[in-house]
Amino acid sequence: MTKKMLSFTILFLFLFFNNSKLQAVPVPVKLPELDKTLAIKFANMALKCIEKEYPNKPSHVMNNSSEIKRPRDFHPAFYGCFDWHSSVHGHWMLVRLLKIFPGFKLESRIRAALKRNITKENIELELTYLNQPNRKSFERTYGWAWLLKLAEELYTWEDKDGKKLYTHLKTLADKIAGSYINFLPRQTYPIRTGVHPNTAFGLLFACDYAKTLKNKELLNLVTRRSLEYFGKDENSPSEWEPGGEDFFSPSLMEADLMTRILSRSEFLQWFSNFLPGFEKSSLLKPAIVSDRTDGKLSHLDGLNLSRAWCMADILKLLPEGDKKVEIIKNSIKIHMKATLDNIESGHYAGEHWLASFAVYTFSRLL
Repeated sequence: MTKKMLSFTILFLFLFFNNSKLQAVPVPVKLPELDKTLAIKFANMALKCIEKEYPNKPSHVMNNSSEIKRPRDFHPAFYGCFDWHSSVHGHWMLVRLLKIFPGFKLESRIRAALKRNITKENIELELTYLNQPNRKSFERTYGWAWLLKLAEELYTWEDKDGKKLYTHLKTLADKIAGSYINFLPRQTYPIRTGVHPNTAFGLLFACDYAKTLKNKELLNLVTRRSLEYFGKDENSPSEWEPGGEDFFSPSLMEADLMTRILSRSEFLQWFSNFLPGFEKSSLLKPAIVSDRTDGKLSHLDGLNLSRAWCMADILKLLPEGDKKVEIIKNSIKIHMKATLDNIESGHYAGEHWLASFAVYTFSRLL
């Protein structure tokens, strides 16, 4: 080998190894944060819709002709926001914002709206509706889950109004918790869809509620059924996602649930079997929303946000130095960026619910 060739080889190896070392150090990704400006925008959207009765999509089975009534007659607390469940999580979001930002600019308006809707009388009428014939599957389990999340948020709020509102809501939350306890032993198979009936999501929020309120019966049942439904799952077909109207990732929502059910070491082993090679998964790429005027297609904005919150929960259990950490952080960032600027789109199809998903996602980043 000539001196010239030797010098070139040494230079090549020097540059190769130096560049490799540089590339091996990931650039830290800064995750988005919820500031007051964005919070005010979201709160205004919820305040506008929780008392907006129409348009409305009631999930109502009529027992007879006397039940041809307006939504507010059946649901005096949660008649707005296009449908019952969106109204419930709109109320949740307003409570959450008051807790995050004490002295919030819109605080007086929010408190007044909460007090108008979550009254003892209104909740009694909501409960009466659920106790009528043919209501067993009403809002099962998506609306159930959000009702328990609202109850949990009020229960943990060290505030005079919050405590009173929780007292009003408690009877309805107890009813929903009882509905889970009655239903889960009879649900032989989980529902693995990307929309409302998704079993993993219903169990996730029920688990949080049961832990916070120390409801041992509900917690034990949720834990047992989660393990029976999902504990042995492997090689999730995540490449089939997303579906055209998904607002949940069936794969990631299941993984998020298991962050609550399994110990850290158990989860890491389960996750490696369930989503092997996750750092190269198509789930890391945000969904494309082609038409935000379409109520079903705009679901994909919600998918981007719910994927982000699921990944945030998974991130908390990954060990320091795991190569997936920065990859997941970057995916969270781009998923949120894909939707946050489009929540206030001018179209009610998304505006009646997406802000709640955004605030919940931010809450999982804390």
